[in-house]
Amino acid sequence: MRIAHRTVAGLAVLATGLSLTACGPGYKRNPVPLDRAADAAVPGYDGFIRVTGNNWEGKLSDFDTDHFQTNLEQLQGSGVLDGDVSLLTISGGGQNGAFGAGLLYGWTERGDRPEFWYVSGISTGALTAPLAFLGPEYDETLKTVYTTLSTSDLIKPRGLIRTITGDGAVSVDKLKEQIAKNIDEEAVRKIGEEWHRGRRLFIGTTNLDVMEIVYWDITRIAASGNPGATELIHQIMLASASIPAAFPPVYIDVEVDGEAYEEMHVDGGTATQVFAYPGSYDLDAVASDYGFDTSGWNIYVVRNARLATTPQLVEPSTLSIAARSIASLIRSQGIGDLYQIYLITERDGLDFNLAIIPDDFTEKADEAFDTEFMVKLFERGRTMALEGYPWKKEPPTFVED
Repeated sequence: MRIAHRTVAGLAVLATGLSLTACGPGYKRNPVPLDRAADAAVPGYDGFIRVTGNNWEGKLSDFDTDHFQTNLEQLQGSGVLDGDVSLLTISGGGQNGAFGAGLLYGWTERGDRPEFWYVSGISTGALTAPLAFLGPEYDETLKTVYTTLSTSDLIKPRGLIRTITGDGAVSVDKLKEQIAKNIDEEAVRKIGEEWHRGRRLFIGTTNLDVMEIVYWDITRIAASGNPGATELIHQIMLASASIPAAFPPVYIDVEVDGEAYEEMHVDGGTATQVFAYPGSYDLDAVASDYGFDTSGWNIYVVRNARLATTPQLVEPSTLSIAARSIASLIRSQGIGDLYQIYLITERDGLDFNLAIIPDDFTEKADEAFDTEFMVKLFERGRTMALEGYPWKKEPPTFVED
């Protein structure tokens, strides 16, 4: 989840300065040798549990045979693809995730929310996606997360010395507890059961050493029977929401040729604001091999942000300039991600549906996780869903010939 842009920018500037002056990190890593990064694997799991985004072309054959083939074989006769088929992808956006949570809640109340075959989430979307995947049974948990928690319920500032010598400015112990409470062993068991029905839940993190997005198949991890599966899922969710410099990164154990190492994973939003599936993966072609026709399938993209710019006079100070620049980068990246999803799904015959925070919602948050702000945004998303959400059928400013 994202805290205020000014805070992020300040931490980024602070981190840059400290990198030039500090004696060294407080945490001693055991990193994967960079020339072996592509060979690292999480021990104890058979088959596909993740794919690295920038290496997708090299991994595509394995993905086809080990993942989607299994997926479609499970789907045959499961009933998941009977009738309308729907995919859901949820973006980052910090406390703005209350919008998507409210939309899902209201969609259930309206009575026409589908069972999603495929769900993906990143950053704050990584905290929402498992609850959305589990369905209406977890709507009250979704509401609680985005309407009752405040900054102090999730993070705690570290002292100056710890910030200077450590790997993040805040402690996330409370956030860890919330993740473990919401996605407990029972929830993980249910997620694993859905893997056997052919449904899929993906969460994205960023491997910071190699600056690559990593797509994690949470359903397969949950179904693995590995005693550490629940802990790994919690790590992935936390990593996807861990803003570099503000939150400490998450260190995930891996191995190369039997040797133990650690990967450093941070906010998936540093790589992409929202993702469906990589463009090199031809969903239509693979599905056709198994007798499925993707034309008419639906993809619902929830972008937890306003797309309109907010004019603002920028103060001639380092932090103000950095904050405004970062906000601009995040907005531009998010729009670019929407275009990528649109073009990929148009190629594969999916019906594109986009939800965004309406431009006339102009409430301001007073802190990183402002409960009053989130309640208002949740209710706005809920109300729009109850009235029949006016899904946008193409990205902003897109004009077809």
